[in-house]
Amino acid sequence: MVGAKTAGIEPGAPWENRYCKSFNARFRDELLNGEIFYGLREAQIPIEKWLRR
Repeated sequence: MVGAKTAGIEPGAPWENRYCKSFNARFRDELLNGEIFYGLREAQIPIEKWLRR
């Protein structure tokens, strides 16, 4: 046996997952940086629209 192990992402470490990192960066750049939300209810509609496009 060589001693090789499977590589995994630690729970709670999305910065180690390139897909999560890419999504978070696009979400922030395309939506969150251009809006000010004062509550979750106010943010729901624009976020849902962004996710569906």
